[in-house]
Amino acid sequence: MISDITMGQFFPGKSVVHRMDPRVKLCLTVFFIVMIFCAKNFVTMAITIAMCFAGIALSKVPMKLYMKSLKPILFIVAFTAILNLFYGTGEPLIAFGPVKITLNGILNSVMIAIRIVVLILISSILTFTTSPTQLTDAIERLLKPLGYLHIPVHEFAMMMTIALRFVPTLLEETEKIMAAQKARGADMESGGMIQRIRALIPVLIPLFVSAFRRAFDLATAMESRCYHGGDGRTKMKILKLGKIDLTTLISCVVFLGVFIVLNTVIPPIIR
Repeated sequence: MISDITMGQFFPGKSVVHRMDPRVKLCLTVFFIVMIFCAKNFVTMAITIAMCFAGIALSKVPMKLYMKSLKPILFIVAFTAILNLFYGTGEPLIAFGPVKITLNGILNSVMIAIRIVVLILISSILTFTTSPTQLTDAIERLLKPLGYLHIPVHEFAMMMTIALRFVPTLLEETEKIMAAQKARGADMESGGMIQRIRALIPVLIPLFVSAFRRAFDLATAMESRCYHGGDGRTKMKILKLGKIDLTTLISCVVFLGVFIVLNTVIPPIIR
């Protein structure tokens, strides 16, 4: 299962999405996440989902990689959906004593599940098509006004990007440690929940040691290269908005107008 996790990985390419300005991609990611949670009816929800799949198609990243990014959170999606079944209002369709399932509960459960899945897919488009360096530059440029308040914007952006960059590395390290422990006779798949948690202790301890060692090596490497944050640093690649970015922004403004009108005119699913 760990080998199927693709969160934080970058897949080089020359697609339209790869060539877009990382600042625009970051803003559009936030934009569509807000839209998917603001959708009140199936029409606006369907339009937002269609835009998400259009981004997936334009990214030219294999669909199986997006499916892999969903695999680790399927349990969370199912658990959240089942939990929301019992919080609907209205006439009960099925009743088990005090526990009741209503039509609103079912609709709410479906909407929540769809929103979580689309959220992961939209976030995956950003990480699959944007390198850690581009993501750092985008975050730093977008948060640049906070620098006037003496907030260390560059250090904040670097910290976020390093954390995202090392997610695949730590997952790979975890898989190697688990394979080594299994080769020594460790049983991590049988027994109850308490036994499985105890079996993970021999994995977590060397993983934390490895993580701290990597952090120390990275800090030493940065210091040996005289890294002092963003003060006085220049950029090898200056971020500039191109025709693709302007066209995308205009399309999103039109989409926002249509979204607001349809979200207002069409009655909401859950009342």
